[in-house]
Amino acid sequence: MKKLGVVLQYELMTYLKNKSYVISTVIIALIAVIIMFVPRFIDISAITGITNSTEQNSDSDKDNSDGKSNSDKDNKADNNKDVILIYDESGVFEDVELIQAAFDDMKIEKESSESALKDRVSKEEVKAGFVVHSLTDYEYIVYNKSMTDSIDIQFNQVLIALNQMVYCSTHNLDYEEIITAFNPQINNETVVLGKDMGNNYFYCYILIIVIFMIIIFYGVMVATSVTQEKSNRTIEVLVTSADTKTLFFGKVLAGTIAALCQAGILMLAVVGAYKFNQSAWGGMLDMLLDIPANVLVTYALFGLGGVLFYTFIYGAFGALVSKTEDINKSVGSIQLVIMIVYFITLFMLMDIDGIAMKVLSYLPFSSYSAMFARVAMGNVAVWEVVVSFIILVASIIGVGMIGSSIYRMGTLRYGNPIKITTAIKSLRKQKNK
Repeated sequence: MKKLGVVLQYELMTYLKNKSYVISTVIIALIAVIIMFVPRFIDISAITGITNSTEQNSDSDKDNSDGKSNSDKDNKADNNKDVILIYDESGVFEDVELIQAAFDDMKIEKESSESALKDRVSKEEVKAGFVVHSLTDYEYIVYNKSMTDSIDIQFNQVLIALNQMVYCSTHNLDYEEIITAFNPQINNETVVLGKDMGNNYFYCYILIIVIFMIIIFYGVMVATSVTQEKSNRTIEVLVTSADTKTLFFGKVLAGTIAALCQAGILMLAVVGAYKFNQSAWGGMLDMLLDIPANVLVTYALFGLGGVLFYTFIYGAFGALVSKTEDINKSVGSIQLVIMIVYFITLFMLMDIDGIAMKVLSYLPFSSYSAMFARVAMGNVAVWEVVVSFIILVASIIGVGMIGSSIYRMGTLRYGNPIKITTAIKSLRKQKNK
């Protein structure tokens, strides 16, 4: 146990003193902090749904105190808005007030001809344009239509409302009364007695990605560390001073702790920066701060278990090769398994209580993400979580013991990469002797 502590301390300090580790931690944390400050300098209201009306109002008060006119400020605000052109071929719109009311975040202008409208759109001088043939017929002109473009849908609603007004006027009907009758105000309140899958999906998705990236990144790092010791013959000195199991477990545990340290620093940076800029984000990421305690505990336990499980496997695979350039070929199969589990889990979030997700939550290869997802979004009994965790812990111990045996066998064997099937056959032969 004492030797394990010495090996663990040495390996951990090797990570913490590594310049690439320190620099990457600082850079990633800095990038995360900068992203959290983006709303303070760039308008992301299209994403957050939060406008800068408060800031504009405060600027307005300041401008008034300086003696500037409201009309000047309105013109300045209009100049900053995207422009939508209208070519009213049939004279449906006497003015553009009705359209402007529907597009309050854009500026509506009339155009004299269809060709002039298309020319300005093609030159990207304006956001888009509409050629209105009649109350029930129009063309939407846009240069590049984005996946989130809903301008034509809004305009369609304007024409529907205008058609209703014309019909009511023609038949001497009260438009306001009819609209009120057909669109009564309904008061409703949603009371969730179990889990709110819609709200929990976002943070569940993010946390699964985080643990996936930790496993991939640090798994390869541990495998590389093992291979480098073989390539420079350091392992020959190490195995004479400590048991191979001690070396293997110390190396894997050190890699896991280093991963948790880096992930912890990154999360603290993100949360701290977000808390500082919470109002600028409009509370968009508040669900990350309101994750239930039982979900966080499950994520911590199963996430740690998943990292240990796969890091032991990566360490064993690293011992099968003698050159660092052969690592990717060696760990390719396990990375394929991780990728498959990752995509299946994310896909099955839509059917969190389905039989496939339940099976995945018990398998050690996938329980680190599947069981966490079930606790966060689905219905799962405490005994299911306990059984799944026991299976995961037992699998970690089993993989650790097998991995240390492969490590012992592979570290002093040089030359061509050893296949995992060959390594397992060799272990069986040694056991049968």
